[in-house]
Amino acid sequence: MRFDLSALLLTLPLTLLPMLSSAADATVSGPVALDPAGFPSRNMIFLSSAVPLREQGYVEEEYFMEGVAARYDLPEMETGAVLDDGHPYRTRLIVRRPENADRFNGVVVVEWLNVTGGTDKDIDWWQSGAHLVRNGYAYVAVSAQQVGVESLAGWSPERYGTLDVSHDGMVPGDGMSFDIFSDAGRVARDGGSGMVDILGGLEPEMLIATGHSQSAGRLATYLNSVHPLDPVYDGFMVHGGGGRIRDDQPVRIFKLMAETDMLRRAANPQPDTDWFRQWEVAGSSHVDYPFEVEWARVRLQQDGLPMSDAAPRDPGCELPPHSRVPFRDVMNAAFEHLVLWVREGKPPPVAPSLQVSRMMPELEFARDEHGNVFGGIRLAAHAVPTARNTGMNYGGNRFCILYGSHHPFDENLLERLYPDHDSYVAAVREVAEQNLEDGYILPHAMERTVRNANASGIGR
Repeated sequence: MRFDLSALLLTLPLTLLPMLSSAADATVSGPVALDPAGFPSRNMIFLSSAVPLREQGYVEEEYFMEGVAARYDLPEMETGAVLDDGHPYRTRLIVRRPENADRFNGVVVVEWLNVTGGTDKDIDWWQSGAHLVRNGYAYVAVSAQQVGVESLAGWSPERYGTLDVSHDGMVPGDGMSFDIFSDAGRVARDGGSGMVDILGGLEPEMLIATGHSQSAGRLATYLNSVHPLDPVYDGFMVHGGGGRIRDDQPVRIFKLMAETDMLRRAANPQPDTDWFRQWEVAGSSHVDYPFEVEWARVRLQQDGLPMSDAAPRDPGCELPPHSRVPFRDVMNAAFEHLVLWVREGKPPPVAPSLQVSRMMPELEFARDEHGNVFGGIRLAAHAVPTARNTGMNYGGNRFCILYGSHHPFDENLLERLYPDHDSYVAAVREVAEQNLEDGYILPHAMERTVRNANASGIGR
């Protein structure tokens, strides 16, 4: 008779799941010494945070992790099996954590670093790092994929030249990445065989996996085929990508999507369940304005230049790029809901989907007279608009489809919509307070939204 592990897992309390995973066999060394930013040796952390950490009681360190990984077959929406094992790897982890235990909220967010464009990018940290620090999370970034690790070695051979996640090129296609990501979670929770505690004595009660876009796709595959074999994580934030995800395993899954991300997915939505929740943010883009500014700050800091000069790149698209709808406000709220969902079993609020006007021959969203989409989570920047913000763009740059668009309204339209300042602020306040009541944003975001409206020149 075939033993059904998935059936057993469904009967167990969520808090017992980590007990089924053994401590990591990986060995960890570090923290790795580094030179100051801008030093010619480049013996420093690639992707050092631009969020000010030290003044908020946080430390940032880098560790090297090595072990052996398996490769898996990856059947669609089914648990996979080991193809072969024993492939050695050596990679790096970035750790950002409270220095003192009394600042730690017990939650470790582990990000699968995005490698779109050929280099590691900690995109979910760019979006929510300030929130994670403000609320006492620990954070671990994982270089799990070959192109990212190879770019590290090219950037600083002195620091990263020994790293390899391909078994000397014998394992193509990031086949070892899933075990590497599992090992990173186990190291965060239990420590590795090298007895190095990457969390500096902090005792985690919960592991949340996260990843954006390309990394979200890897996480979806991991959830469907690999994670059920030996569960490591308590919850997942699948952000801006990934196909349909199994919800027949006892792990909480939050899928958070920009308007851009839904163009290919709105025709076949995945319904919410007791284990899966999806939110879609109206008017937001896959790569938005705060994303671009934070990426610029990271690059400037890495080069030893003033971060005050940070500005978005001009991608050369047909429409003015980068939505200003603050997607990160919703993402921050989603993290808090996910933690409560895991810790207390309290499900996140349900959110409406973006509205579609037609499916064929190509999907089109329903839009108002200004071009802003209907449906979804409607933040004040969208529901009380001063611009057309969309998730769509196009142009010669192949990434234009990701940047969305932002086209400010002219003065005549603004005067017609908001004849006086007080009425504009009142409208913003009403939407922001409703977003807070609905659970789509946090008090910090609501207060900032109203404060910015008060400081604006709209209706004056």
